[in-house]
Amino acid sequence: MSTPTLILAVGVVYMVATALIGAAATRRTRSADDFFVAGRRIGLLALALSTMSASLSGFAFIGGPGLVYSLGLGAVFIVLPAGVTNALAAWVLGRRLRSLAEVESILTLPDALRVRFGSPAAQGLAAVSILLAVTGYLAANLLAMGVALDVIFETGVLGGVALGTLLVLAYSVAGGIVAGIWTDLLQGGWMAVASLLVFATVLEVGGGLGGLSATLLEADPGFLAPWGRLTPLAAVGFYLVYSVGVLGQPHVMHKFLMVRDPRRLRWFPALATFALVVMILLFVGVGIASRALELRGDVAPLANADDATPTFLLGFAPGLLAALVFSGVAAAIMSTVNSFLSVGAAAAVRDLPRALGRPVANELRAGRIATAALCLAAAVTAVVSDTLLAFLAIFGWGLFASTLVPALAIGLNWPRATRAGAVASIATGLGLTVLLEGLALAGAWTLPVGVSIAAVTLLLSTLVFLGVSALTSAGRVEELPPPVRRALR
Repeated sequence: MSTPTLILAVGVVYMVATALIGAAATRRTRSADDFFVAGRRIGLLALALSTMSASLSGFAFIGGPGLVYSLGLGAVFIVLPAGVTNALAAWVLGRRLRSLAEVESILTLPDALRVRFGSPAAQGLAAVSILLAVTGYLAANLLAMGVALDVIFETGVLGGVALGTLLVLAYSVAGGIVAGIWTDLLQGGWMAVASLLVFATVLEVGGGLGGLSATLLEADPGFLAPWGRLTPLAAVGFYLVYSVGVLGQPHVMHKFLMVRDPRRLRWFPALATFALVVMILLFVGVGIASRALELRGDVAPLANADDATPTFLLGFAPGLLAALVFSGVAAAIMSTVNSFLSVGAAAAVRDLPRALGRPVANELRAGRIATAALCLAAAVTAVVSDTLLAFLAIFGWGLFASTLVPALAIGLNWPRATRAGAVASIATGLGLTVLLEGLALAGAWTLPVGVSIAAVTLLLSTLVFLGVSALTSAGRVEELPPPVRRALR
């Protein structure tokens, strides 16, 4: 069977499996709790695989190898904080989020801010930030899905976006996050198997790590330098932003509200980090192999760094493995899209109305409508503004980090944090990120090389949170309801 036929066949199998999962999940979705937090029934393995799938998306398959090809080993600083990130997520924030959900009706991160600070303003501002960031992230992921589905079904990118949007709509609108979690299990396992097989192919084609290293050290020694082609400041900035910044990524942190037994979160860092390391084998392996094979003259220089994975697979991997990976790209992206749709719909139908004092009567029905509307809006954005998608994805990450990390990660762990500090911090992160990213996009200003806007806005919003809380606490701890106080211990 030819490689294109194999890619098509595996793609069809994946689509059928996803449709069956969506149909089964629909029968389990009977309430807003089911739709937004999977009825708080997911286990530790499902949490780890789901978090990995949502964190990496198609980046592990396409963007990551391209980044390693372009920047050398310096690109690894994006994923190097994995162990730190997973420990912070589970032990610093995840456990407290889940404990709060035991004593209050919490389905979202803005819900948690309302309960912790007694502030509808904090909930509303956080919801606005989430909706702004989610739209850009969704558009970027739907366009990437369109590219992957074009490879599988030869639909054209526009047709791939349309097909991917319809498929995501089918299981996200009906089954909500339940369908997403079950699909994550399929996708996470699929991604892990594909990553291991691709890394084995890299070693075979490249003559092992020794052969790849010898080629690179002889012709391009800077590629394997500790910072790669990055400056030390840029590498450290990657590390800090992507280790601390993940605590504000709602598509990741939202999943801790779903875990069945919060006591088992003590094992989460080890399990999630192991799963992530397996995925990073493809990320790093294909990037290194692509550069080494180019230096040997086995492949032509890439016109676009993101072509690293497709070029390597179609040129050196067995047809079935290529089919698995291309389907895995679509799988990973769909996982992330579903997660974003869930948090975005919740912000629209739960957080904003409650912050305005007008809660929605039927959140399940409204959530399904909002999910469809968000998905269609993102698909239109993906088609008409593809040149802005890289900007929108970067903007989204920075906005999540600067608006949510201080109030959530610090606020749920620091008794003297105040509602004034939370509101000021979220407003600062929202305003500065929109202003600075907009000016940078327009070419009106630039930061020094190696300094990212996300790092600057995260630092400033954190300082505002700490400073305003210190000034407004006046040496006193704000009174919290006893159950909330106990949950935050």
